[in-house]
Amino acid sequence: MMENFIFALLGAGIVIGAVWMRSAFGTFRAQRPQDYQGTSPTFDIRKHLNGVIDCEGVIYGPTGRVTSRFVGEFNAVWQGEVGRMDEHFIYDNGNTQDREWTLRVDRNGQIKATAPDLIGVGDGWQSGSAVQLRYRIKLPESAGGHELDTIDWMYLAPSGAIVNRSQFRKFGLPVGELVATMRPRAATGDDRLAAE
Repeated sequence: MMENFIFALLGAGIVIGAVWMRSAFGTFRAQRPQDYQGTSPTFDIRKHLNGVIDCEGVIYGPTGRVTSRFVGEFNAVWQGEVGRMDEHFIYDNGNTQDREWTLRVDRNGQIKATAPDLIGVGDGWQSGSAVQLRYRIKLPESAGGHELDTIDWMYLAPSGAIVNRSQFRKFGLPVGELVATMRPRAATGDDRLAAE
């Protein structure tokens, strides 16, 4: 009887250790900005999240199925280390959403982010070809009004496109994920003339 108890404890310890190892080293949350230090191309949000940006993506629910698809148009303007990014989204169900970010970057690559739907201030880092941003967001009432802990990872592709992957958690449990691409809008001949 005692032998069975010892084997059960040993088995439970192995399972708990395996879950901890996977969480610490093998999941989305295990990434650190330092993991991307020295990778290229170098992602500078003042340069790559600037001007008019087209976005498209999907949102996955807690079961892993796509619950929403969207397109977006962003307009970001920087004055020195401070940028403002206005976002306009159109979802597959016809709903629209407007958001506004204020981003501050210091010379070490640390990012501070605020937005009306954030609770407190978001923190992030630029490191090599990646940007990480952590914040708590309050969803609109139409989406349940939940407060979610969010981790955004953005990766700069060699083409200049940005791949964004975000995870949303409540009470530490994953409840959703967003995957999107962002591309600077190609300037037309008229736009180039206006910019010169």
